[in-house]
Amino acid sequence: MPFGKTSVPVRLFFPNDKEVLEPPVILFFHGGGWVVGDINSYTKVCASMAQILESVVISVDYRLAPEHKFPAAPEDCYHVAKTLFCDGFPFPAKPEEITLMGDSAGGNLAAVVSQMARDRGEFEVKQQILLYPATFNDHSPASPFPSVVENGTDYLLTSKRVCDYMELYQSSPEDRQNPYFAPLLAEDFTNQPRTLILTAEFDPLRDEGEAYGAELQRAGNDVTVVRIADGLHGYFSLPPRFEAVQESYRWIQQFLKGGEPL
Repeated sequence: MPFGKTSVPVRLFFPNDKEVLEPPVILFFHGGGWVVGDINSYTKVCASMAQILESVVISVDYRLAPEHKFPAAPEDCYHVAKTLFCDGFPFPAKPEEITLMGDSAGGNLAAVVSQMARDRGEFEVKQQILLYPATFNDHSPASPFPSVVENGTDYLLTSKRVCDYMELYQSSPEDRQNPYFAPLLAEDFTNQPRTLILTAEFDPLRDEGEAYGAELQRAGNDVTVVRIADGLHGYFSLPPRFEAVQESYRWIQQFLKGGEPL
């Protein structure tokens, strides 16, 4: 998609063996700490998602740090979302049929795009799914969230790695106070989409994801927050046969249908 002097690549995934002319659309932002990951590394995840959810999945290959620091990633994601919501490209869908979704740093970007959409007033996001999102700006031992210390050394994603990613992502230390960098710092949580947040039990980002859900709820939004038992950060990239992934899909399927989990 053209965007100023650059373009934002996207990849479309369609459900197999389905005669669906206008399926719902998931606009997906991949994880990787804003530094690693791309549409290629998430091909299997997005292909499974399209099949299981019977949806078109649009995966966004936003620019990565450190070559492209904040706010390049959220601006890329916002541009794709605006093009989809306002112009119906690359796939026509009504706003209520579009769901923003992302995992980890991608969950951060989904939340940020929803805030940007409200603040800029160019389109309205109706619903979002945030998988173990990064929402805060401090993952040092001074963090106010116990999960940063409790789960920060022995469970795949370490607190130090999150700190390293954020150092690479920021353009300056002042970025840390920007809610488009850390959406939990927003002054206004009103008028946000219907939201599903899935956190992982043994994830340093667990508590800040749940805190973001609590802030959305306090502001009067429709929010469901679920902690996946025994989950590690990044579990959604595992094959669908794993129980944590299956449980997540049950929540996601029912969220998309407007109800409680099966």
